[in-house]
Amino acid sequence: MIKVKICGLTDARATAAAVEAGADYLGFMFYDRSPRFVTPARAAELTQGLTAGVLKVGVFVDADDAAIGAILQQAPLDMLQLHGGESPQRIAQIRACFALPVIKAVAIGGETDIARAIAFQEAADMLLFDAKPPSTPGALPGGNGLAFDWTLIRRVNWERPWMLSGGLNAGNLEDAARISGARVVDVSSGVESAPGVKDSGKIREFIARAKRLPAASDLRQTDPPGRDALQTHKGH
Repeated sequence: MIKVKICGLTDARATAAAVEAGADYLGFMFYDRSPRFVTPARAAELTQGLTAGVLKVGVFVDADDAAIGAILQQAPLDMLQLHGGESPQRIAQIRACFALPVIKAVAIGGETDIARAIAFQEAADMLLFDAKPPSTPGALPGGNGLAFDWTLIRRVNWERPWMLSGGLNAGNLEDAARISGARVVDVSSGVESAPGVKDSGKIREFIARAKRLPAASDLRQTDPPGRDALQTHKGH
């Protein structure tokens, strides 16, 4: 069974659909240029009374400590996802400051990007592989509906758990998981009817398909973090 992160949630109906369908992670975008942006107050409202075991992930793009701290005061999160140009040193600072596990997103376009991703393993608790954004001015760092060569990931014995993102939808999920060996998948635009507008039916279909797929067992990678692992992390 493959774990699922539904990212870019903005409304109660879609959030409820994700939880009821069995999502493992819920992603909330705190980057104001994104059509999926939510305020901390809105994220707190959407996750109030959330089912135990569903992890809340805040997505940040080159945010400073003050900005992250202000959001955490209003919206308690379980994990921080860094989707900008954060260095390994910056990741270590954020982990030390907030005592939360960090997911580092890495844009993949070729072999050189795999080398970059490997360098993040020491600093991050988990990696997220996304497609490189378009080179056009103002392009968003993620959520563009673009895929990349999934075989690039499979060639590496990763020391950290990781999730696959970039252009995923119910139609290509099975191939993506089989080719990449993903145990966790992340979807945003692939379950939308328009940019930033989640479709509850697409969310249910995507999660149902993911839960029917066997997780790869032939890769030497660690298991993705769950609630118990997070409690251990916070206790250190």
